[in-house]
Amino acid sequence: MQKIPMTSAGAEKLRAELQHLKTVARPKVIDAIAEARGHGDLRENAEYHAAKEQQGFIEGRIREIEHKLGNSQVIDLSGLVNNGKVVFGARIALVNLDTEQEASYRIVGEDEADLKLSKISVTSPIARAAIGKSKGEVIEVQAPSGIVSYEITDVIYD
Repeated sequence: MQKIPMTSAGAEKLRAELQHLKTVARPKVIDAIAEARGHGDLRENAEYHAAKEQQGFIEGRIREIEHKLGNSQVIDLSGLVNNGKVVFGARIALVNLDTEQEASYRIVGEDEADLKLSKISVTSPIARAAIGKSKGEVIEVQAPSGIVSYEITDVIYD
């Protein structure tokens, strides 16, 4: 089975969500089901059906998180020496060679990716093109509008 790369922060966030689901959300939905059962006929009880649906969602998410954590490979950059190579977890600064527009991204696991926070998935086209490259190198990324060239202006391990 293939390991899922994940940063330490991403793994901790998933553990916190799992803890919340098991200790807060699950007991709350169990109480809601018990209360809805007390209202009588379950066939026409919308509260009961909504609570059962919510329970299914919570149990599914718990299984999904446990699977991801069980198959994760947590990568900690704190012990790595910055040799200028782009690796998982690194922050990269890029400049678009056509538009001169600058951008900065952290390469993270698929579940951690959030473009609003400048976090891109290790499987994204930019990350795939940049992994293994060094500061000063030019990468070419296949975009919907065609090939876009970027220069890596900085590689930061933090």
